[in-house]
Amino acid sequence: MDVNGTTRLDILRAALKKFAHAGYAGTSVQDIVDAASVTKPTLYYHFQNKAGLYQALIDFAHDERLRLMQEAAGRAETLRERLIEVLAALFEFLEKNRELMRLTFMTVFAAPGEIPPEIRYLEKCSRNYEFVHSLVKQGQRERILTRKYESQELALAIFGMLNVYAMAEVIQPNRKLTRRTASRIVGLYLEGAGTAQRK
Repeated sequence: MDVNGTTRLDILRAALKKFAHAGYAGTSVQDIVDAASVTKPTLYYHFQNKAGLYQALIDFAHDERLRLMQEAAGRAETLRERLIEVLAALFEFLEKNRELMRLTFMTVFAAPGEIPPEIRYLEKCSRNYEFVHSLVKQGQRERILTRKYESQELALAIFGMLNVYAMAEVIQPNRKLTRRTASRIVGLYLEGAGTAQRK
């Protein structure tokens, strides 16, 4: 058994619970070491400081989401199937990592000074968005998506719907986001909500 790896994971799990429920400022290093049953020197051996620990959680959330999106898209052939697979994979990740997703949303919407200025998240947020953007651009090249709108507009539409559903689920977990939910969102995205005018 990798004792160092296990200890690092214990610290991350404890920190996640504390950060997700009390925020960055409301969580002390002592809170984390007490919850993880480790010493401060042990925490500092694995992470440079509290900010480094927070950054590790944010990085994991974004990196894992990108990995899941890439794998999901690779399992499908059509744009519709790729988008459904991507959304379904991210909904499953949300279901298993609710506190982690709460933390990422808290970070994005944090007030100035609420988290340390060295915390980096925009670069990875943009990278994950660009993956969805690449699917949209491919859809336009294949003439599945209209060129009436710019690829950025179309990418923001589906990426925005995904995040709105995810945020709603984090705030009020009253219904499970399923593959059917993903399919309905993609259907709305590809087909639109308006009714065609009959001549």
